[in-house]
Amino acid sequence: MSATIESMLKDPRMAGADQLILQAGKAPTVINSSGATELSRSPMTPFDIYRLLQPHIPDDKKTALMSQPTTNFRLSVNGAGTFDVSITKEGGGMKVAFAPVEAAAAKPATPSAPMPSPPVARASGHFAPMPSATPARPTPRPLTPSSGMAFSGAASGKQPPVAPPTGSHQPPPSAPSPMGQGTAVHLRKRGALEIDKLFEKQLELEASDMHISASMPPMLRLDGDMVVMQGYEGQPLMASDTERILWELMPDKNREEFNRRHDTDFAYEFGDVARFRCNVFMDRKGMGGVFRVIPSKILTAEMLGLSKEILKLCYLSKGLVLVTGPTGSGKSTTLCALIDFINRNRRDHIITIEDPIEFVHENKQCLINQREVHNHTDSFKDALRAALREDPDIVLVGEMRDLETISIAIETAETGHLVFGTLHTSTAPSTVDRIIDQFPSDRQAQIRVMLSESLKGVIAQTLCKKIGGGRVAALETLICDTGIANLIREGKTFQIPSAMQTGKAKGNVTLNDALLDHVKNKRVESQEAYIKAVDKTGFEGLLKRHNLDVSFLTNLASASA
Repeated sequence: MSATIESMLKDPRMAGADQLILQAGKAPTVINSSGATELSRSPMTPFDIYRLLQPHIPDDKKTALMSQPTTNFRLSVNGAGTFDVSITKEGGGMKVAFAPVEAAAAKPATPSAPMPSPPVARASGHFAPMPSATPARPTPRPLTPSSGMAFSGAASGKQPPVAPPTGSHQPPPSAPSPMGQGTAVHLRKRGALEIDKLFEKQLELEASDMHISASMPPMLRLDGDMVVMQGYEGQPLMASDTERILWELMPDKNREEFNRRHDTDFAYEFGDVARFRCNVFMDRKGMGGVFRVIPSKILTAEMLGLSKEILKLCYLSKGLVLVTGPTGSGKSTTLCALIDFINRNRRDHIITIEDPIEFVHENKQCLINQREVHNHTDSFKDALRAALREDPDIVLVGEMRDLETISIAIETAETGHLVFGTLHTSTAPSTVDRIIDQFPSDRQAQIRVMLSESLKGVIAQTLCKKIGGGRVAALETLICDTGIANLIREGKTFQIPSAMQTGKAKGNVTLNDALLDHVKNKRVESQEAYIKAVDKTGFEGLLKRHNLDVSFLTNLASASA
């Protein structure tokens, strides 16, 4: 949108008008005695409105708007006159009214018809309702789930939000922002959402994930196990409850995407305490959602206890470093710690490509640009291509999903950049095979050569339940030296485990050795480590050799019999 506040207020159609109304989802509208007139055909997004307003809002009013539902100030525009400006926060959005001071003195302004506003969206690094601070989370209040329907609108004291798309109703999609930078990350609307009390409980219990599904109470993943949220036992959510709760939470862009695809991903900022990676989907019973906690405080490499051999990878000038493991194994946390370590110890340009952005990095000694797939770029491969023209030293690829992304990542590493990426593989040796197998057979010999030269390290991790509660990661570490590179080049990846055993002095750690270390230091039970082991026969031998408890093996044999 190229218009400015000044051009709108100077528009000839404002002559004798009572009000100019700016509201998300609607075109700028002039209200006068004869009715309403739209100044353009393009509906406005929250970003449009804030971009237009930001230069004109006094600093004290910006602060007031953080805590007050309505803010007023007076604006003088050369050639147009003086206007009383009223900013009202409605349902998470903003409605702005400009009333000429002369008209206001002569007669009461004609009220505009109430129009529901979509939630305010925030384009990462470009737009937030208040540019100076993140709204603080209200003091946690005791959770008092109501009997019967646990999440009724009446119980919460709020009117139900806009009806979700379960029938023929299709909410109109928001117009794209002028720079194409709508985003899936958004801040809470003023006042608590219904789901906020569940987020508070999730954080209180230190659960990694929360699941909301029709016909079930809210469920938590607590230390790796699925359990019913305390206080909600025997209180299943109805389909209408999940629709209301989840529809209220979703930004406009994701509502439109959900209408098309029946699933959508976004991130939600819960004050300054945490962010949540959100997935909302449709199943046979209705709408459901899964919410992963992303702590606002970054866990450092020192807190995670990463080895010096792993940290040495952060000082490379070029190459490919992969963090692998199953979904939910903590790959994002480890990658975040590595990027934070670089941010504190180097002076470089870092570009991250994520879906969605999870941990937020502040610039310390490095310049960091974080890009979100589907909001700041169309895909991982498009962002990787563009990164080569953006003068990066280090590139983080949140997920290497397809052949083209993997190919560009390897080429980027070969052209003098340090590339971090993730794959869903369970061991370091299998990671090498997975990458090579992605390519057609006629290209695999070439890829082996390229990978042998670019791959510098693989960290394969799995989470184990700790004795006494919580979880700890077992890290299998592959440091690629000349010997490992030769095995990759010659197609002898089956010999990599043996090479890791003989190369322990160089920092190589097998998964069995990592699990054994946790058992010997009484962090993890023998049975839990055995369950997580890939080479169970070899791990059983290690337990027996070190005189550790293997009684559970007898119990397992009896159960199978």
